[in-house]
Amino acid sequence: MTDKIRIRRLDKLDPPEIAGLGDVLIDCVEGGASVSFMWPMTRDKADTFWRGVGESVARGERAVLIAEDSEGIVGTVQVIWAAPENQPHRADVAKMLVHRRARRQGLGDALLAAAEAEARKAGKTLLVLDTVTGSDAERLYARGGWQRVGESPNYALMPDGAPCPTTVFYKALRD
Repeated sequence: MTDKIRIRRLDKLDPPEIAGLGDVLIDCVEGGASVSFMWPMTRDKADTFWRGVGESVARGERAVLIAEDSEGIVGTVQVIWAAPENQPHRADVAKMLVHRRARRQGLGDALLAAAEAEARKAGKTLLVLDTVTGSDAERLYARGGWQRVGESPNYALMPDGAPCPTTVFYKALRD
């Protein structure tokens, strides 16, 4: 990864962050990523999503990490703390997004390491996530020591409406 990229946690999402995160989300969906949104991916859908995430951050339900370069936000990942009361030891990793212009530079690895570090700081000992089976993200998680749990066929839809299988992973965190 280029040393011009900085990763930081957002304490709140102001309009500039919402716009930058929206750019990354739109780019990922337009590039075909199955991350909960369908085509056409509009600015309004992206901004509405990120405003909701900002409200969740304000309630202390999640951490949002961003990666920035000289042009702005190029990646993000979330660690979701909110869980049932019998699961205070775990968190979910969600919306790991890297803009197409910043891929293949180690940014995914760096964001994932930062998410794991945030979870450790919060006292979490187990992380879980899901991703499209056969995707670059699946390979990233496996390379990063995440354990494959299994696959659900036709779990979600790609942005064009085609069904896709999803693989679930977990990672036990150690000090």
